[in-house]
Amino acid sequence: MRRIIRIAAVIAAIVVLASTGLILWEPGSPPAFARAETARGPMTYDLDGTDGPVVLSVHAGLGGADQGRLFARFLRDGGFRVLSPSRPGYPGTPLSSGRTLEEQADLLAALLDSLHIEQVGLFAASAGAPVAYTFAARHPDRVWALISVAGVSLPNPDWTPSTPVRRFFVDKVVQKIAYLTGSISVDTIVSATLDETSLFTAAEKTERKNHIIGDPDVRDLFTAMVETTFPYEERMPGTDNDARQARNLALPLRGISTPTLVVHGLADGDVPFRDGENAAALISGAQHHWMPGEDHLGFWLSPRAADHQRVARDFLLTHTPR
Repeated sequence: MRRIIRIAAVIAAIVVLASTGLILWEPGSPPAFARAETARGPMTYDLDGTDGPVVLSVHAGLGGADQGRLFARFLRDGGFRVLSPSRPGYPGTPLSSGRTLEEQADLLAALLDSLHIEQVGLFAASAGAPVAYTFAARHPDRVWALISVAGVSLPNPDWTPSTPVRRFFVDKVVQKIAYLTGSISVDTIVSATLDETSLFTAAEKTERKNHIIGDPDVRDLFTAMVETTFPYEERMPGTDNDARQARNLALPLRGISTPTLVVHGLADGDVPFRDGENAAALISGAQHHWMPGEDHLGFWLSPRAADHQRVARDFLLTHTPR
Protein backbone atom coordinates (compact mmCIF):
# COMPACT_ATOMS: atom_id res chain seq x y z
CA MET A 1 0.00 0.00 0.00
CA ARG A 2 2.85 2.39 0.88
CA ARG A 3 4.46 1.65 -2.50
CA ILE A 4 1.20 2.42 -4.30
CA ILE A 5 0.86 5.67 -2.35
CA ARG A 6 4.44 6.66 -3.24
CA ILE A 7 3.89 5.89 -6.92
CA ALA A 8 0.65 7.88 -6.91
CA ALA A 9 2.42 10.79 -5.23
CA VAL A 10 5.18 10.76 -7.86
CA ILE A 11 2.64 10.68 -10.69
CA ALA A 12 0.70 13.53 -9.10
CA ALA A 13 3.89 15.58 -8.75
CA ILE A 14 4.76 14.99 -12.41
CA VAL A 15 1.28 16.08 -13.49
CA VAL A 16 1.50 19.23 -11.35
CA LEU A 17 4.95 20.10 -12.68
CA ALA A 18 3.92 19.47 -16.29
CA SER A 19 0.77 21.56 -15.93
CA THR A 20 2.70 24.37 -14.25
CA GLY A 21 5.28 24.24 -17.01
CA LEU A 22 2.59 24.50 -19.69
CA ILE A 23 1.01 27.47 -17.93
CA LEU A 24 4.31 29.33 -17.57
CA TRP A 25 5.77 28.44 -20.99
CA GLU A 26 4.99 30.77 -23.89
CA PRO A 27 5.53 29.02 -27.26
CA GLY A 28 5.88 32.14 -29.35
CA SER A 29 4.94 35.73 -29.96
CA PRO A 30 3.72 37.61 -33.01
CA PRO A 31 6.36 39.54 -34.93
CA ALA A 32 6.67 43.25 -34.21
CA PHE A 33 4.95 45.38 -36.83
CA ALA A 34 4.43 49.12 -37.28
CA ARG A 35 1.88 51.01 -35.19
CA ALA A 36 -0.27 53.91 -36.36
CA GLU A 37 -2.01 56.38 -34.08
CA THR A 38 -5.12 56.95 -36.18
CA ALA A 39 -8.00 59.33 -35.56
CA ARG A 40 -10.02 56.29 -34.45
CA GLY A 41 -7.42 54.74 -32.17
CA PRO A 42 -4.11 52.88 -32.38
CA MET A 43 -3.69 50.09 -34.92
CA THR A 44 -0.81 47.74 -35.65
CA TYR A 45 -0.11 46.96 -39.30
CA ASP A 46 2.37 45.57 -41.79
CA LEU A 47 2.97 46.97 -45.28
CA ASP A 48 4.71 44.43 -47.51
CA GLY A 49 6.26 45.88 -50.64
CA THR A 50 7.47 49.28 -51.78
CA ASP A 51 5.73 49.79 -55.11
CA GLY A 52 2.41 49.00 -56.78
CA PRO A 53 -1.29 49.25 -55.88
CA VAL A 54 -2.15 48.52 -52.26
CA VAL A 55 -4.36 45.59 -51.29
CA LEU A 56 -5.73 45.70 -47.76
CA SER A 57 -5.75 42.17 -46.32
CA VAL A 58 -8.39 41.65 -43.61
CA HIS A 59 -7.38 38.63 -41.54
CA ALA A 60 -9.52 35.81 -40.19
CA GLY A 61 -10.25 34.76 -36.62
CA LEU A 62 -7.31 33.88 -34.36
CA GLY A 63 -5.20 35.98 -36.70
CA GLY A 64 -3.45 39.31 -36.81
CA ALA A 65 -1.20 41.35 -39.07
CA ASP A 66 1.05 38.31 -39.52
CA GLN A 67 -1.84 36.16 -40.75
CA GLY A 68 -3.15 38.85 -43.09
CA ARG A 69 0.26 39.17 -44.67
CA LEU A 70 0.64 35.39 -45.01
CA PHE A 71 -2.81 34.81 -46.53
CA ALA A 72 -2.27 37.53 -49.16
CA ARG A 73 1.35 36.68 -49.88
CA PHE A 74 0.46 35.36 -53.33
CA LEU A 75 -0.54 38.88 -54.41
CA ARG A 76 3.04 40.11 -54.17
CA ASP A 77 3.72 38.16 -57.38
CA GLY A 78 1.11 40.33 -59.09
CA GLY A 79 2.96 43.51 -58.26
CA PHE A 80 0.74 44.54 -55.35
CA ARG A 81 1.71 45.93 -51.98
CA VAL A 82 -0.08 44.16 -49.14
CA LEU A 83 -1.30 46.19 -46.17
CA SER A 84 -2.13 43.85 -43.27
CA PRO A 85 -3.51 45.41 -40.08
CA SER A 86 -4.35 43.63 -36.86
CA ARG A 87 -8.05 44.12 -36.26
CA PRO A 88 -9.14 45.32 -32.79
CA GLY A 89 -8.56 42.70 -30.12
CA TYR A 90 -5.73 41.09 -32.06
CA PRO A 91 -1.97 41.48 -31.47
CA GLY A 92 -0.98 45.12 -31.16
CA THR A 93 -4.43 46.67 -31.64
CA PRO A 94 -6.59 47.20 -28.55
CA LEU A 95 -10.23 46.19 -28.67
CA SER A 96 -11.09 49.75 -27.67
CA SER A 97 -10.11 50.87 -31.18
CA GLY A 98 -13.31 49.29 -32.53
CA ARG A 99 -15.71 46.60 -31.38
CA THR A 100 -18.55 46.81 -33.91
CA LEU A 101 -18.18 46.14 -37.61
CA GLU A 102 -18.89 49.79 -38.32
CA GLU A 103 -16.21 50.95 -35.88
CA GLN A 104 -13.69 48.55 -37.37
CA ALA A 105 -14.52 49.69 -40.90
CA ASP A 106 -14.04 53.33 -39.91
CA LEU A 107 -10.78 52.40 -38.17
CA LEU A 108 -9.49 50.92 -41.44
CA ALA A 109 -10.40 54.14 -43.23
CA ALA A 110 -8.55 56.10 -40.54
CA LEU A 111 -5.52 53.83 -41.02
CA LEU A 112 -5.51 54.62 -44.73
CA ASP A 113 -5.70 58.33 -43.89
CA SER A 114 -2.72 58.06 -41.55
CA LEU A 115 -0.71 56.27 -44.24
CA HIS A 116 -1.83 58.69 -46.98
CA ILE A 117 -3.35 55.89 -49.06
CA GLU A 118 -6.34 57.00 -51.12
CA GLN A 119 -7.73 53.68 -52.36
CA VAL A 120 -7.14 49.97 -51.88
CA GLY A 121 -8.24 46.63 -53.11
CA LEU A 122 -9.77 44.51 -50.35
CA PHE A 123 -8.85 40.88 -49.70
CA ALA A 124 -10.73 39.28 -46.81
CA ALA A 125 -10.73 35.78 -45.36
CA SER A 126 -13.28 33.97 -43.23
CA ALA A 127 -14.26 35.98 -40.12
CA GLY A 128 -12.58 39.06 -41.60
CA ALA A 129 -15.12 39.26 -44.43
CA PRO A 130 -17.88 41.01 -42.41
CA VAL A 131 -15.49 43.90 -41.70
CA ALA A 132 -14.47 44.06 -45.37
CA TYR A 133 -18.11 44.02 -46.55
CA THR A 134 -18.96 46.78 -44.07
CA PHE A 135 -15.93 48.83 -45.14
CA ALA A 136 -16.90 48.56 -48.83
CA ALA A 137 -20.45 49.70 -48.06
CA ARG A 138 -19.46 52.61 -45.77
CA HIS A 139 -16.41 53.82 -47.72
CA PRO A 140 -17.05 52.98 -51.39
CA ASP A 141 -14.73 55.75 -52.57
CA ARG A 142 -11.78 54.05 -50.83
CA VAL A 143 -12.16 50.62 -52.49
CA TRP A 144 -11.61 49.67 -56.12
CA ALA A 145 -12.20 45.91 -55.78
CA LEU A 146 -13.18 43.36 -53.14
CA ILE A 147 -12.39 39.66 -52.83
CA SER A 148 -13.84 37.50 -50.09
CA VAL A 149 -12.44 33.99 -49.58
CA ALA A 150 -14.49 31.59 -47.43
CA GLY A 151 -16.11 34.68 -45.95
CA VAL A 152 -18.80 34.85 -43.28
CA SER A 153 -21.95 36.63 -44.47
CA LEU A 154 -24.77 35.07 -42.44
CA PRO A 155 -25.49 35.28 -38.69
CA ASN A 156 -24.33 32.43 -36.48
CA PRO A 157 -26.34 32.49 -33.24
CA ASP A 158 -24.52 29.39 -31.98
CA TRP A 159 -21.11 31.08 -32.21
CA THR A 160 -20.64 32.15 -28.60
CA PRO A 161 -17.69 33.86 -26.89
CA SER A 162 -15.67 31.70 -24.54
CA THR A 163 -15.97 31.92 -20.76
CA PRO A 164 -13.00 33.20 -18.72
CA VAL A 165 -12.35 29.71 -17.36
CA ARG A 166 -12.45 28.11 -20.80
CA ARG A 167 -10.33 30.91 -22.26
CA PHE A 168 -7.67 30.44 -19.56
CA PHE A 169 -7.64 26.66 -19.98
CA VAL A 170 -7.48 26.76 -23.77
CA ASP A 171 -4.82 29.46 -23.77
CA LYS A 172 -2.62 28.02 -21.06
CA VAL A 173 -2.93 24.31 -21.75
CA VAL A 174 -4.79 23.15 -24.88
CA GLN A 175 -3.14 25.51 -27.38
CA LYS A 176 0.30 24.70 -26.02
CA ILE A 177 -0.34 20.98 -26.24
CA ALA A 178 -1.47 21.56 -29.83
CA TYR A 179 1.73 23.51 -30.49
CA LEU A 180 3.88 20.72 -29.10
CA THR A 181 1.87 18.10 -30.98
CA GLY A 182 2.29 20.02 -34.21
CA SER A 183 6.04 20.28 -33.63
CA ILE A 184 6.27 16.55 -33.04
CA SER A 185 3.69 15.29 -35.52
CA VAL A 186 2.49 17.43 -38.41
CA ASP A 187 0.31 14.47 -39.42
CA THR A 188 -1.72 14.80 -36.22
CA ILE A 189 -2.30 18.54 -36.44
CA VAL A 190 -3.16 18.42 -40.16
CA SER A 191 -5.73 15.68 -39.51
CA ALA A 192 -7.27 17.66 -36.65
CA THR A 193 -7.43 20.78 -38.82
CA LEU A 194 -9.17 18.96 -41.66
CA ASP A 195 -11.68 17.57 -39.16
CA GLU A 196 -12.64 21.16 -38.34
CA THR A 197 -12.40 22.80 -41.75
CA SER A 198 -13.74 20.26 -44.23
CA LEU A 199 -16.70 18.10 -45.17
CA PHE A 200 -14.36 15.57 -46.76
CA THR A 201 -14.95 11.85 -46.75
CA ALA A 202 -12.31 9.77 -45.02
CA ALA A 203 -10.62 9.05 -48.34
CA GLU A 204 -10.67 12.71 -49.39
CA LYS A 205 -9.28 13.73 -46.03
CA THR A 206 -6.40 11.27 -46.36
CA GLU A 207 -5.66 12.50 -49.87
CA ARG A 208 -5.57 16.15 -48.80
CA LYS A 209 -3.48 15.37 -45.72
CA ASN A 210 -0.94 13.52 -47.85
CA HIS A 211 -0.74 16.49 -50.21
CA ILE A 212 -0.17 19.00 -47.41
CA ILE A 213 2.49 16.89 -45.71
CA GLY A 214 4.10 15.60 -48.92
CA ASP A 215 4.64 18.95 -50.63
CA PRO A 216 7.40 20.85 -48.77
CA ASP A 217 6.10 24.29 -49.81
CA VAL A 218 2.53 23.50 -48.77
CA ARG A 219 3.71 21.94 -45.54
CA ASP A 220 5.71 25.08 -44.72
CA LEU A 221 2.69 27.25 -45.49
CA PHE A 222 0.47 25.13 -43.24
CA THR A 223 3.02 25.35 -40.43
CA ALA A 224 3.19 29.12 -40.87
CA MET A 225 -0.62 29.30 -40.70
CA VAL A 226 -0.60 27.45 -37.39
CA GLU A 227 2.07 29.76 -36.02
CA THR A 228 -0.07 32.83 -36.79
CA THR A 229 -2.53 31.66 -34.12
CA PHE A 230 0.04 31.94 -31.30
CA PRO A 231 0.16 33.23 -28.67
CA TYR A 232 -3.51 32.50 -28.24
CA GLU A 233 -3.93 34.93 -25.37
CA GLU A 234 -3.16 37.93 -27.58
CA ARG A 235 -5.71 36.85 -30.22
CA MET A 236 -8.56 35.77 -27.97
CA PRO A 237 -10.17 39.20 -27.32
CA GLY A 238 -10.64 39.77 -31.05
CA THR A 239 -11.83 36.21 -31.64
CA ASP A 240 -14.43 36.57 -28.88
CA ASN A 241 -15.52 39.89 -30.31
CA ASP A 242 -15.94 38.31 -33.76
CA ALA A 243 -18.23 35.77 -32.12
CA ARG A 244 -20.35 38.51 -30.56
CA GLN A 245 -20.68 40.34 -33.87
CA ALA A 246 -21.60 37.13 -35.70
CA ARG A 247 -24.51 36.24 -33.44
CA ASN A 248 -26.82 38.91 -34.93
CA LEU A 249 -25.00 39.66 -38.16
CA ALA A 250 -26.83 42.00 -40.55
CA LEU A 251 -24.42 43.04 -43.30
CA PRO A 252 -25.11 45.87 -45.78
CA LEU A 253 -24.44 43.59 -48.74
CA ARG A 254 -27.01 45.26 -50.99
CA GLY A 255 -25.24 48.56 -50.39
CA ILE A 256 -21.93 47.39 -51.89
CA SER A 257 -21.21 48.83 -55.34
CA THR A 258 -17.54 47.84 -55.49
CA PRO A 259 -16.58 45.16 -58.06
CA THR A 260 -16.69 42.01 -55.95
CA LEU A 261 -15.48 38.42 -56.30
CA VAL A 262 -16.80 35.83 -53.84
CA VAL A 263 -14.65 32.70 -53.50
CA HIS A 264 -15.90 29.71 -51.54
CA GLY A 265 -15.31 25.96 -51.30
CA LEU A 266 -18.27 23.63 -51.60
CA ALA A 267 -16.76 21.33 -48.94
CA ASP A 268 -16.10 24.11 -46.41
CA GLY A 269 -16.73 22.67 -42.96
CA ASP A 270 -16.02 25.89 -41.07
CA VAL A 271 -17.93 28.65 -42.90
CA PRO A 272 -20.78 26.96 -44.82
CA PHE A 273 -20.98 27.36 -48.59
CA ARG A 274 -24.34 29.10 -48.16
CA ASP A 275 -22.44 32.11 -46.75
CA GLY A 276 -20.70 32.49 -50.08
CA GLU A 277 -23.94 32.01 -52.03
CA ASN A 278 -25.66 34.62 -49.89
CA ALA A 279 -22.99 37.27 -50.47
CA ALA A 280 -22.80 36.61 -54.20
CA ALA A 281 -26.59 36.85 -54.52
CA LEU A 282 -27.01 40.10 -52.58
CA ILE A 283 -24.03 42.14 -53.79
CA SER A 284 -24.98 43.84 -57.04
CA GLY A 285 -22.92 42.57 -59.97
CA ALA A 286 -20.82 40.25 -57.82
CA GLN A 287 -18.86 37.53 -59.55
CA HIS A 288 -18.14 34.21 -57.91
CA HIS A 289 -15.55 31.49 -58.07
CA TRP A 290 -16.89 28.31 -56.51
CA MET A 291 -14.34 25.64 -55.63
CA PRO A 292 -15.77 22.11 -55.85
CA GLY A 293 -14.09 19.68 -53.49
CA GLU A 294 -12.36 22.43 -51.50
CA ASP A 295 -12.51 23.01 -47.76
CA HIS A 296 -12.07 26.19 -45.72
CA LEU A 297 -8.33 26.39 -46.42
CA GLY A 298 -8.37 24.97 -49.94
CA PHE A 299 -7.65 28.36 -51.49
CA TRP A 300 -4.15 28.10 -49.96
CA LEU A 301 -3.49 24.40 -49.33
CA SER A 302 -5.18 22.57 -52.20
CA PRO A 303 -3.33 20.97 -55.14
CA ARG A 304 -5.35 23.51 -57.18
CA ALA A 305 -4.46 26.48 -54.97
CA ALA A 306 -2.38 28.17 -57.68
CA ASP A 307 -5.37 28.11 -60.04
CA HIS A 308 -7.71 29.58 -57.43
CA GLN A 309 -5.21 32.28 -56.54
CA ARG A 310 -4.70 33.13 -60.21
CA VAL A 311 -8.42 33.83 -60.54
CA ALA A 312 -8.27 36.21 -57.56
CA ARG A 313 -5.10 37.93 -58.75
CA ASP A 314 -6.48 38.40 -62.27
CA PHE A 315 -9.67 39.89 -60.84
CA LEU A 316 -7.67 42.50 -58.94
CA LEU A 317 -5.48 43.24 -61.95
CA THR A 318 -8.57 43.76 -64.08
CA HIS A 319 -9.98 46.34 -61.69
CA THR A 320 -6.77 48.05 -60.59
CA PRO A 321 -7.02 51.82 -61.26
CA ARG A 322 -4.71 52.88 -64.06
